[in-house]
Amino acid sequence: MSQTQQQSPPSFFPTSAIDHAAAGLGAGVVAVLCMHPLDLLKVKFQVATDRPQGGIGRAIWNSLKDIQARDGWRGLYRGVGANIAGNASSWGFYFLFYHMLKQRASGGDPNYKLSPGAYLLCSAQASAVTAIMTNPIWVVKVRMFTTAPNDPMAYRSLWHGLSSVYRQEGIAGLYRGTSLALFGVSNGAIQFMVYEEMKRWGFERKKRQFAKAGREYTPADDKLSNTAYTLMSGASKLIALATTYPYQVVRSRIQNDRTVHLYPTIPQCIKRTFSEEGFRGFYRGLGTNLVRVLPGTCVTFVVYENLAWLFRTTAARRERKRQLEALS
Repeated sequence: MSQTQQQSPPSFFPTSAIDHAAAGLGAGVVAVLCMHPLDLLKVKFQVATDRPQGGIGRAIWNSLKDIQARDGWRGLYRGVGANIAGNASSWGFYFLFYHMLKQRASGGDPNYKLSPGAYLLCSAQASAVTAIMTNPIWVVKVRMFTTAPNDPMAYRSLWHGLSSVYRQEGIAGLYRGTSLALFGVSNGAIQFMVYEEMKRWGFERKKRQFAKAGREYTPADDKLSNTAYTLMSGASKLIALATTYPYQVVRSRIQNDRTVHLYPTIPQCIKRTFSEEGFRGFYRGLGTNLVRVLPGTCVTFVVYENLAWLFRTTAARRERKRQLEALS
């Protein structure tokens, strides 16, 4: 393999890994701003033990109306700071580590095609590191979501929540549910394995179409349509979520300080949930989560892919301009 083939394309920031981290950060912020009220509702449904009245759509609509009537429009965005911090940092860290691990697995060759198993392993490793780094934010997020704004025990901000948990429960409190979060890396690993394979198929198909038409495939063409990214991200998320959702319910319940007496440990939480609610109890909030997570996932991936492409093409233009100036 030649040196030219192994040379990585130019990056917008100092490294391509930071390009992907910035794209993930931006995508996480946009997704939270669009989907926060449904994310708030999902956590409330997960920690609840009474059955919601009516169908999924009616339950979602009635719950959103109740929150707005009781707490105002600000109530629908309660905890948005923690949610942005959690989601933006999670996606930023995830894409940073994921890209670095893929680079290492491919030996730094941008043309090397990884196997589905390699994608699964890289995604699982990136998810595990990200989960450990961001778990304290998710603990505070769950507690902010499950308390009313006028509750004297409510956290005023992300920092207030982090400091309060540390002061009252120590480091262990900040890392409640970490083992379940680590189990949850299977969700991201499965999703990204499926997504990467779908995306590879999409790019190979596009290149064949260019070759058939006798057109040159340039870096600017290294992008699928937003419709394709939407369908691929939605399908991959559905597959991953269907297999891993129960752990999210268990994690939310043991992280909620108001139900810690009911669910003090993971085994007791699983046993109590199954004995009182049956198998369906592990899928509480799934309907709301599907309504929230599918659009949220699609928004995240479409924004991420467009930002990553923008960074790539801008860096390529900047590099070409630099080379032309050097020759003149």
